[in-house]
Amino acid sequence: MALLEVENLFRSFGGLLAVQDVSFTVEKGQIKAVIGPNGAGKTTLFNLISRALAPTSGAVRFDGCDLQGKKPHQAASLGMARTFQNIEMFSGMTVLENVMVGCHVRSRSGFLASMFALPGTRPEEREIRKKSLALLDLLGVADLACKDAAGLAFGQQRAVEFARALAMEPRLLLLDEPAAGLNPKETIEVDALIRKVADTGVTVVLVEHDMKMVMNLSDRILVLDYGRKLAEGTAAEVRRNPDVIAAYLGAHA
Repeated sequence: MALLEVENLFRSFGGLLAVQDVSFTVEKGQIKAVIGPNGAGKTTLFNLISRALAPTSGAVRFDGCDLQGKKPHQAASLGMARTFQNIEMFSGMTVLENVMVGCHVRSRSGFLASMFALPGTRPEEREIRKKSLALLDLLGVADLACKDAAGLAFGQQRAVEFARALAMEPRLLLLDEPAAGLNPKETIEVDALIRKVADTGVTVVLVEHDMKMVMNLSDRILVLDYGRKLAEGTAAEVRRNPDVIAAYLGAHA
């Protein structure tokens, strides 16, 4: 059974249909890319999957669970995590503390107990710290643990963002334009980070404009155009698809 199933999904904003009858599946362990020209509906699709938006009609199922009526935090508790195009670090906090925030989604201690550092919370906080350091080490940025997260370079912040997302123990990770704002060297580093994430067993779906990254990384690619599913297949199949070529380069090209 597929980990993620999207079935006949629609989302309208007034008279504008941003997502129109989109269906696809994502198998466990896959890296799947969602591509398309600007305004194709990619981020709206991510918002529908992660429950930041409710669909006008259609269904999203995660590991067999219908997400109808679910809120974003409920989707997260089921094992879905998401990053955003604009990186958001918690200012005034270290890299390690930023990652530890992600762990608290799975913590047993309540908010007040953690805030006042009651005795029962201390063993769990030590475990959270240990786990967060291990994730930073996995992604090659453990040496930054004590740095101010907001002062890091974009590529380093992406690594911290990935570590924070992994701290939530997701089974599905949605990456919204992970290479946005990065230089070529940083893009190569983020490509390697995504591979490391996938190697841990996490299923990855990414929206991305960097076609070299998409073609190198993806097991399957979904192409959107004006909110509709234009094509789906392997990198080789999508690269040869005349409809995809026309959407990106124009019918004349």
